[in-house]
Amino acid sequence: MHDEVTASQSTTAEAPASCMRYIKQSTIKATPCEVFDFHESANALTLLIPPWENMQVVESDGSLRPGSRVVMKGRKGIMPMKWVAVHTEYDPPHLFADKAESSPFSYWYHRHHMLDDGQGGTILRDEVEFKPPLGVIGRWLGGWFILRQLERMFEYRHATTKQVVESGEWRKDGK
Repeated sequence: MHDEVTASQSTTAEAPASCMRYIKQSTIKATPCEVFDFHESANALTLLIPPWENMQVVESDGSLRPGSRVVMKGRKGIMPMKWVAVHTEYDPPHLFADKAESSPFSYWYHRHHMLDDGQGGTILRDEVEFKPPLGVIGRWLGGWFILRQLERMFEYRHATTKQVVESGEWRKDGK
């Protein structure tokens, strides 16, 4: 497994300069098609929200195709939070991406890659480019905290994806 955190130049053409970047990858014993199919299943997003996050999916187009939206609401401490993501890229079974239209971040772009590992499995690779709220002040004061939270969240998401996909449990939703 691999976590990479950088504050390098963005790789997304429309991303603002000096975005922070977080990368997490892990290997799953299933084909890229199976991993992609899981992400397209009806309950995938709900399964991937860590139990300590007070968030719920309140609206979803049920698709990963460009233009489809997901709205989540919850709380961070006492603060209400709304997250609206719009899917922007779709290349099954290799990639889908989403951009935050509304979130606590001033910029958030998330690419989900499913790469063939050459041995019948998949390298699941999440790449996130983001800018913390409050610009330079937010980055200086909260950047370390955000990175720690991302590490914890993506560790959970990857472990859950691996467990659910390898066991076939996700197929119980009828897909």
